[in-house]
Amino acid sequence: MWYDRYVGVKEMMPYAKAVSAKSRDFDEHGNESQTDYRRMMKIVTDAGYHGWVGIEWEGKAVSEHEGITLTKKLLEKVRSEMA
Repeated sequence: MWYDRYVGVKEMMPYAKAVSAKSRDFDEHGNESQTDYRRMMKIVTDAGYHGWVGIEWEGKAVSEHEGITLTKKLLEKVRSEMA
């Protein structure tokens, strides 16, 4: 059975002390291909979380440094769109 990660994050946010952005792969537009970061970060901020977001790179297509940098750029883009 497949578990909806968006439902899971919504259910767990009332208990969250920290948030991590996990990335594995990106499309040609700089979006993470497995997670809708706009949707996910809306869930996070709607829950009242406005703290730091850690970055976890779990992909193999690019180096760890590049994966972290791509994730950071995406988070910054999503934050500016949400403002």
